[in-house]
Amino acid sequence: MSSILTNNSAMVALQTLRGINSNLETVQSEISTGKKVATAKDNAAIWAISTVMSTDVESFNQITDSLNKGSSTVGVARAASEQVTSLLQDMKELIVSAQEDLNADDRSKIQTDIDAKRTAISNIINAAQFNGQNLLKGTDSVSILASLDRGSDGTVSATSITVERKDLQTSAAVDAADKEATDAGYVSTEDTATENDVDKTAGTAGTITSSDTDGTISDAATATLTIKGGTVAVGDVFAFTVGGEDISVTAVDGDNTNTIAAKLRAAIDAAGVTNLDTAGGDDGDDPATDDATVTLIADGGDITFATTSISTTYVQSVIEDGEAADVTIAGGTLTAGDTFTVSADGNDYTYTAVDGDTNNEVAAGLKALLDDAGITDLDVTVTEADDPATDAATLTLSADGSDVEVNLGALASQNAAIAAGGLGAIADLSVETSADATTALNTIEALLDTSISAATAFGSAQTQIEGQGEFVQTLIDSMTSGIGAMVDADIEAASAKLQALQVQQQLGVQALSIANSNPQTLLSLFR
Repeated sequence: MSSILTNNSAMVALQTLRGINSNLETVQSEISTGKKVATAKDNAAIWAISTVMSTDVESFNQITDSLNKGSSTVGVARAASEQVTSLLQDMKELIVSAQEDLNADDRSKIQTDIDAKRTAISNIINAAQFNGQNLLKGTDSVSILASLDRGSDGTVSATSITVERKDLQTSAAVDAADKEATDAGYVSTEDTATENDVDKTAGTAGTITSSDTDGTISDAATATLTIKGGTVAVGDVFAFTVGGEDISVTAVDGDNTNTIAAKLRAAIDAAGVTNLDTAGGDDGDDPATDDATVTLIADGGDITFATTSISTTYVQSVIEDGEAADVTIAGGTLTAGDTFTVSADGNDYTYTAVDGDTNNEVAAGLKALLDDAGITDLDVTVTEADDPATDAATLTLSADGSDVEVNLGALASQNAAIAAGGLGAIADLSVETSADATTALNTIEALLDTSISAATAFGSAQTQIEGQGEFVQTLIDSMTSGIGAMVDADIEAASAKLQALQVQQQLGVQALSIANSNPQTLLSLFR
């Protein structure tokens, strides 16, 4: 049946042409983009997988850069440690030659060569850095990003290669020492505190008790004085009277209960008390915990010994109610590990500087320690330095409500101890005498072992890093190939398909044209 209202042939031709045009558009997109899955609408699942893998590839490219930088950093350290080893071997040859019986002039010439090589080693170590990292200084480890591990649940974790620093610095050890008045961070005060002699609490560390009870040491009898084990503070006074002679010892820096007992025995003997035999007694095994004793032996008659005369006192410094003391902390560059001490309420409060601290942080740290201690009626305020590099910060200690024990004489500040470098013993290498040369031979062997171990460790680390770099590059290539297999278009197939679709398009257009002309033939029926 023919109809002038519905042209079925035209509709079929149009649908066919639409399908051909759609396929043609798809093929043209593949050819222009080079991808069969260019957007999520092309294939959502494949697009999602390939996109995740593509981001991983970009991440691994960054990891490759990290590994290359890490390999270079470790390579510099390895080359430097190998060069240091070579110079140490040269030094060993010089030291071996100094084992002979040489005159002073020859030894001096060898020493000059040793000193020159020591300077060269120091210069190499200081210069052995890459991108600001020097693996021959310090002890902290360095982490180098090596991989990204993606779990089956989609979680991602980073994996690193850890390279230990090998300290080959030639600096000698520096002991902790009290700061001088010209040093940065020097703690001082121009104010004074009132000093009072105060009895120690009975039974506390460093107090004296006696076995005598009646005030007399009978002939041939023994009285024992016990000094309680524990910390003895500078300025503690230990005193008593025996046979009419006053015996007194004041503790100095470094004293403990054993040294105090020894000084008391010496003082007793020096007093020449009538009928008193040589003082005896025992030291404690550990003066920090064990008691020491002093024995008084009567020989030839009774000896008066008033136990009420026994005293153990300490000097207490106080800031009187309403008064204040300013403690200044000098400006300048501080070193991590520097310590700063303020004594209050019978206790020392010490702040230890960390990297980057200035005197302002030190003052704030001391204030925090004192505030946390909750010392009754002690008010602490800080006046910061305008320029910590040059100006002093001030810690003000005020008594508000009653006298407050503050020992201004115990203010202290110390420069941090500095450990010797890994090759620190090189500073003492000497062949000036035969004995020095013998010592130097043993020392150089230990130094060589240190540098060889460092070079070996860096060599192993560099090999590991380079191996990981090769793996990551292979992984990138494999992932890139896999992504391409999923999303890249087959251009040869697309080209052939394009030509076929173009022919189909032409035929479709022709078929539609024919279908559209069919109604015109119906007019002939009405002529």
